[in-house]
Amino acid sequence: MAVDCSLLRSFLIVVLLLLLHHHLAFVVYATEEDQPPLPLLPAGEQEAAYLALESINPSIPWRSLYPDDLCLSGPHGIVCDLFPSSSSSSAKADASPHIVELNFGYLSDFSSNPECGLNATVPTSLSSFPFLRKLFFYNCFTTARASLTWDFWNLSLAVEELVFHQNPSLAGHLSGRVGGFPRLRRLIVSGTRILGIIPPEVGNLQQLEQLVLSRNRLRGEIPGSIGRLGVLKVLDLCGNRIAGVLPAEIGRMTALVKLDLGSNRISGRVPPELGQLRRVELLDLSENRLTGGVPAALAEMASLRELHLSRNPLGGTIPEIWEKLGGILGIGMSRLGLVGNIPSSMGLLGNVRYLLMDNNKLEGEVPEQFRRMEGSAVEINLENNGLRGRLPFSAAFVGRLSSKLKLGGNRELCLGEDLESAIAGLRRCNKTAVPRPVLFTSGVSSSDKSFLFLSVISFFFSCA
Repeated sequence: MAVDCSLLRSFLIVVLLLLLHHHLAFVVYATEEDQPPLPLLPAGEQEAAYLALESINPSIPWRSLYPDDLCLSGPHGIVCDLFPSSSSSSAKADASPHIVELNFGYLSDFSSNPECGLNATVPTSLSSFPFLRKLFFYNCFTTARASLTWDFWNLSLAVEELVFHQNPSLAGHLSGRVGGFPRLRRLIVSGTRILGIIPPEVGNLQQLEQLVLSRNRLRGEIPGSIGRLGVLKVLDLCGNRIAGVLPAEIGRMTALVKLDLGSNRISGRVPPELGQLRRVELLDLSENRLTGGVPAALAEMASLRELHLSRNPLGGTIPEIWEKLGGILGIGMSRLGLVGNIPSSMGLLGNVRYLLMDNNKLEGEVPEQFRRMEGSAVEINLENNGLRGRLPFSAAFVGRLSSKLKLGGNRELCLGEDLESAIAGLRRCNKTAVPRPVLFTSGVSSSDKSFLFLSVISFFFSCA
């Protein structure tokens, strides 16, 4: 009896599919049986996280919104990592999750951190996270007063980054206990009402790369211990009430790239040790009480890109240091009480984009070498000095900068004939006048007439 091959083939395929399905079901069942349950966040950390969330925004029902394990299904901004059990001999065995990062408050439209409420307070449960590495508060304490208490500094010794950015209602002090975090790499407390001094214990933070304490209410002096921060790249203390002198120890921080001490009350001379900071690209000492002239040590800072010295009673002349600073992009030296001429070596700064030297007592001519700036400069301000002579810039450059070229308040500064459009506050240079002979003048004595006659004879003789 003949057998239909197509039917036999279909039968075999069905049998194979049934066997495969049975095998896969067995494998899945066995896998589910052998797979241990996912580890959960320890109950103590779960509760501490709820308390932290309720502190920054008590109006949100965090516990009902996120009833499950916060590491598996918590709000964005809570980050966990797995750590082996201390009793386990294998790094892969008995691993348990722990919270390593907490982000609170509005950062940008692209982030969805837990939102801070109008009555946000600094959580008191932060010491309950033994593995915490990063703690961020962005625009969190903006209305109701919040305080950094002594207990806040009982954080985990594992903390690497501690950031308070733009929290204008945050008050308190920087405790000396801040120096007790051996792994801290970033300490940023900016835009708050924090007051007091910079504790000298910050010098113990040997791993610190960024120290930003800008726009607070800090007083006192910069501690000399800060010179021990050998890997620090950013030091920003601008916008405080820091007084005293710049410590010479600041020159030991040779890894610095940014040094911003602007808008404080620092006085005295700039120490020559500043020249040891050869990697600094931005130096801002503006709006202080510094004296002693523009520091010659700047010549050693070959990496400098931006220099801000404005609004200091430095006085003195502009030193000849610019040949070594060819990479500089911006110079702010307004209201320094500078006297003397502008050195021609400043014209070698072919990359400079803005040059601000207004409201000084500079005199002499604008160096002809300044024409080399025409390819890069977008703003030049030499207003309110005592400059004189012909302006060296081309008509095209003057037209391009327009109102960004500020030269008013220099009575003897004038425009050449090639400049078609006048600059506000400047006159055109006069043509050289040829003296005309005077034959006689009424109302003069006979001796004066004799002198005038001899002068006329001498004039014609010289012309011949």
